Amino acid sequence: MTRMFVDAWDPSYGSSFEGGDGGGDGPGSSSSAQVDVDVEVPAAEWAPIDVSRDATVPDVVFLVDGVRRNDAGLWTAEEDGTSYAGLAASYAAGVVRCDLARGAAELVGARVARGLFTASPSATDVQAGSVRYEVHRVGGNGEASKLPAAVQGPLTALEIEISAAARDGGTDGADLLVVDGPLRNRRQLPRTIGYVKTQQKHYLPAAQEAIVPRLRPGQRTPVFHLGSVWGGWSWYLRLPGSSGAPWSGIVRVECSPELTAEQAIELAEVSVATLPRFASSAYKDPRAPQNLVPIAGLERRLRGMLGDARVLHRALSLATSHTR
Repeated sequence: MTRMFVDAWDPSYGSSFEGGDGGGDGPGSSSSAQVDVDVEVPAAEWAPIDVSRDATVPDVVFLVDGVRRNDAGLWTAEEDGTSYAGLAASYAAGVVRCDLARGAAELVGARVARGLFTASPSATDVQAGSVRYEVHRVGGNGEASKLPAAVQGPLTALEIEISAAARDGGTDGADLLVVDGPLRNRRQLPRTIGYVKTQQKHYLPAAQEAIVPRLRPGQRTPVFHLGSVWGGWSWYLRLPGSSGAPWSGIVRVECSPELTAEQAIELAEVSVATLPRFASSAYKDPRAPQNLVPIAGLERRLRGMLGDARVLHRALSLATSHTR
């Protein structure tokens, strides 16, 4: 008899896993990255790993996230008669500091920035009322459909900047930084893990991937290595509060490829001892349990800081009407 499960995620956010066959049994497409599964244990000995009693829980956990919003699409009219697409976007990044000893969490840094993204060689900053959109020149022909992706670079740079500033207060090296999403070019940040909520690609061979649905809350897979441009050390773990579906509550965690295998395994132990503490509940969050409680609160705060989209759209319309 077929078993069915209700995904805890609100369907308006898609799915916590992107199955390719409609069966909801895991990621949908395969990654082309070379994978080494013999890092922590031999491939044939893969099994769920419980949190070690010797795992060190950090005194302080920093969680960083960013949000972005497209405020308006624009077009330029060049002197030679050509035209380029443009995108006015607002983005913000913030850091939450969680003191596990005191059971306290506080926002320790947040910044908002605005940008005009376009391939136009003549475009300049746009002053829309009291808000300034700084021009960011993009490469290629600047197709309108590709402009939203150009926002990620400046947003990542902002996340790195405020993460470093938040740590300047000093934690004696006994902290952990959790980046919402893959690390990508944030891999140079010390004591940092990337936290991937949705699983879209197959990374493991079938025999090892079969271990992932067997994980119980608070368990992880052995560490494996991805040999790709953005690769590095990675592992899966299951958070508490999942629905019971095979991949419900599963997250993929990664750390810098510049670390040794031993350092990556140590971070894996830290992550499985730490991250379940922040798992969200379905009655509070439509992306539970993967959307960590501090991240959810940070996202709400940052979106509020972006300002009223309608007011900004109107300000942009007025500002650009003066340039025609």
